[in-house]
Amino acid sequence: MQQNAEAIASAEARGTATYDLVIRRARVFDGRQALTGLYDVAIDGTEIASVSAEPLRGRQEVDAAGGWVMPGLIDTHVHFYDVRAVSDPDSMRAFEENELPGRLGLFLDHGVTTIKSVGDPTDGILDTRARIAAGTLRGPRLLATGCGITGRDGHPAATVFRGNPWARERFTAEVDRVQGIRDLVHRLADRKVDAIKLLSEGACAHAGGPKYFWQNPAFPDGVELERLPLDLLRAGIETGHERGLRVTVHTTQQAAAREAIEAGADGLEHGVTAEPLTDRSLIDLMLEHGITYTPTLWIDDAHPDARGNLQKVAEAGVHIALGSDTFSGRGLFGANTLEEAELMVAAGMTPAQVLAAGTSGAARQCVRPDLGTVAPGKRADLLVLNADPTADIGNLRDLSMVILNGRLAVDKRQAVSSEITGRTEEGGAIWTPAR
Repeated sequence: MQQNAEAIASAEARGTATYDLVIRRARVFDGRQALTGLYDVAIDGTEIASVSAEPLRGRQEVDAAGGWVMPGLIDTHVHFYDVRAVSDPDSMRAFEENELPGRLGLFLDHGVTTIKSVGDPTDGILDTRARIAAGTLRGPRLLATGCGITGRDGHPAATVFRGNPWARERFTAEVDRVQGIRDLVHRLADRKVDAIKLLSEGACAHAGGPKYFWQNPAFPDGVELERLPLDLLRAGIETGHERGLRVTVHTTQQAAAREAIEAGADGLEHGVTAEPLTDRSLIDLMLEHGITYTPTLWIDDAHPDARGNLQKVAEAGVHIALGSDTFSGRGLFGANTLEEAELMVAAGMTPAQVLAAGTSGAARQCVRPDLGTVAPGKRADLLVLNADPTADIGNLRDLSMVILNGRLAVDKRQAVSSEITGRTEEGGAIWTPAR
């Protein structure tokens, strides 16, 4: 394999260098495929320095003992702040002080090293991003769109937040004019958001468009919605692209998905869930435009067509990114991401396809080429697993270690004394001093 040859060449080029950390004798899923054989993975600082079939030297070493190394998982669709509990300044402060740190830690505990927030209060989520980046708050790498942009009285303003006006003004931005959406996207870009999220289905009437009745098991009262006007949709996407930002669009119907793609969207959040995907030309359009499809089965699996639609686009070769749509009130942060991966396999994707969607595919969605791949020069966000995730996606739960930015972030190994070797064996991986 070409990648195997590149890994060996990287090791030969470095000769007898001593690295900060070496994970020894591991099988590797590199973000796209499983490499053949065993490898040493070397880290210097925050980056992967070498992936070598030959032994490497490290100041600190861990013997993976034939376990698996893969990139840290990336969840590209998360709502982090508690949409029900946050309703005024005091409850916001209480959430940030009492709940936020633990929830960030849960992602790391489950092997999720990067999350993308796609609809949280702009001030709060960007402050949280800054604190994590500065090292004053422990958590996964955080990417953020800031508030979600919708039409006047659109989703989620008129659905999730219709009884919470304080949060409605902060989690969402409602627009009804082309200049208004342009100005808003510019303001978000000035604040260095990582991407823009628009919500298509939710705004004023759209001539000729089918009705859409929004209903979610977590919010039992349904709300009839219609699509974002096309001129606003185009203006939001165009302005995002002018500022160098990727723009993804919340859709659930075929007509809305087509409209978003033709308007220039880079990706579909949810995709097509509310009806069967019967339009082959829509799939062809996704392929032609390089669209990323984020299925969010964790929330949308209740729709009878969601799995089948994912299977169709995946089999056609559409780019897929893992995104759970996890939010407060159901499941467990981090664990929901693993459940999303398992649901994607249940929908017909192979474990290797899902692993790619949660690593290199998700990195593509986030425009972060430094993430999602085990290769020299890439960010050292790595998982060490005790079992093969390409054979059984459930083995993502058999997690031994999480490395974030080249540093050990989570160590789940249980120390077991070894009278034979005189060393400490920990869940199959053995720490040894540098040779």
